[in-house]
Amino acid sequence: MANTYSKLQNSHPCFGGNRNNTGRIHLPVSPGCNISCKFCDRKINDHEERPGVTSKVLSPVEALEVLEKALKLCPEITVAGIAGPGDTLATDYALETFRLIKERFPHLIKCMSTNGLLLKERADEIIEIGVESVTVTVNAVDPEIEARLNRFIVYHGKVYIGIEGAAILIKNQLEGIRKLAKAGITVKVNTVLVPSINGDHIEEIAKTVKEAGASIYNIIPLIPQSDLSGEEAPVCKEIDDARTAAGKHIDVFRHCQHCRADAVGLLGGKDYGDMIYERRVAGSDTFSHG
Repeated sequence: MANTYSKLQNSHPCFGGNRNNTGRIHLPVSPGCNISCKFCDRKINDHEERPGVTSKVLSPVEALEVLEKALKLCPEITVAGIAGPGDTLATDYALETFRLIKERFPHLIKCMSTNGLLLKERADEIIEIGVESVTVTVNAVDPEIEARLNRFIVYHGKVYIGIEGAAILIKNQLEGIRKLAKAGITVKVNTVLVPSINGDHIEEIAKTVKEAGASIYNIIPLIPQSDLSGEEAPVCKEIDDARTAAGKHIDVFRHCQHCRADAVGLLGGKDYGDMIYERRVAGSDTFSHG
């Protein structure tokens, strides 16, 4: 399979396609996670505009029904993405959903986000289903730095903490990226910028993931919450410096909008979530890491 990056630049809003008035839908089918990140606070609510938040979690069949409704309301949608609210590979629901989409809406670009812990071992499934774009969140390529950002990982039923868990995560992320890139799948890497922890490490991350085969790099400013609620969000200069450092090695994405896990519509335009989910559910129950 030829690399899809040039195609995505014209048809995917997160790769520059927004200039062509293209839209996306995020289908929230992945409830569980296998990593406990210190900056993560997954919730069910209607009002927060950030990753990890959804109004409800759908089954794969429900996701297909939602997608059909969304395409009628917003025919500009070119991308069916799954970005949570948990990790897309921690359960089977995301890949089951993509199989249904492939059969029912084969013209749509299939896009997913993952923490990458299970990426290397589920890469063959991703390739077989025909997912065109995978975003991997890589917050460090040094286990000592990564260990300051995670409480623990759960890998094949065992809990790993500290540097041991961080080393497993980084190894699996990079091996997974290599495998996907070799198959022609476009890999985007997200990094949550926490200036006091990985601020001086951004260039090394960018260089390493580029060498592994990633095509584009996205720096996400920390939203101070959970265990990192006492950290300062990066200011504009810190974000710009990080992008400049990363840009020495890889194409840098500059218009991330912290989309919800159930976003629907055009970037910067009308979000159809209220209509799709019929004013969603009230409350702010927190997910558990399971």
